[in-house]
Amino acid sequence: MGRKTVLVSLLMIISMVISAFLWAQTAGAAQITDASGRVITFEKPFTRIISLYSAHTENLLAMGGQEALIGASKTDEGTSLPRFSYHDGTERFLAARPDLVLIRPMIERGYGRLVASLEARGITVVSLQPATVDEMMEYWVILGQLSGRDTEARAMVSTFESETHRIKKLTDTIDERKQVFFEAMHGKLRTFSKESMAAWALGLAGGVNVAEDAVPSKGSNIAIYGKERLLAKGPTIDVYLVQQGRMNRVSIEEIKKEPGFSLIRAVLEGEIHFVDEALVSRPTPALLEGVRSIGRILYPTIFDMTTKGLAVHEQ
Repeated sequence: MGRKTVLVSLLMIISMVISAFLWAQTAGAAQITDASGRVITFEKPFTRIISLYSAHTENLLAMGGQEALIGASKTDEGTSLPRFSYHDGTERFLAARPDLVLIRPMIERGYGRLVASLEARGITVVSLQPATVDEMMEYWVILGQLSGRDTEARAMVSTFESETHRIKKLTDTIDERKQVFFEAMHGKLRTFSKESMAAWALGLAGGVNVAEDAVPSKGSNIAIYGKERLLAKGPTIDVYLVQQGRMNRVSIEEIKKEPGFSLIRAVLEGEIHFVDEALVSRPTPALLEGVRSIGRILYPTIFDMTTKGLAVHEQ
């Protein structure tokens, strides 16, 4: 072997050692803590993810993480991914060879055996479900870390914050704000607590939550308000806003026929309006569309249905 060849080989080895040293200095394990207090440490993003909560799926798709998704929940819409459920046996999950299964606390509480079985077989399980808007943005960053979409997740946060600021600047100009009761579930007259994402959306859209004093049930953003308390505020309510979807399938006629509701001014004047629960109760970027939907109900001369979703009109 010639001197030149030896020198080239030596330089290559030195280069490889330096590269390995630099990688070791810059590469590091990421660590997150999930909703159950579980600490997960991982050295590289997960590439075979099954999502058992539609918000996880929607957010991962929004940040471009579709290549990492190999399965979605049975309630997910708009995706052709194989469907999985927490009712499925462990073997069905194992057959798909996931390296991560994303769940939410409700699943862990009700189906702990499945979670334990998956973990016993070396599959990482992460439970996530933010309760507030601030927690939602932190949750997006965690999803970005798990799926290797850190940059895209932080861009989602930045876009959300920018649009939030833009809407707030608009609604800050409203002098006379509408008084609103926001129904979460018609049974026992449940509403949203003031810390919930739905109440945040109402406030950002310029509405005043007449049930801001509602106390949520433990571990929930839903609160039983009660008919007596609601009717006492009836004459002051401008808009009766209703979350509609899987959690609340009530109709306008049912609301109108509810005993005592004739004392609610909004009901008397026909100001009963519905908003899709997927837009106000899920921790996804669609929450901003929920804000716009509410805004168009409360202040149609300020909010309009343009392709951008929001327009500022000259006063």
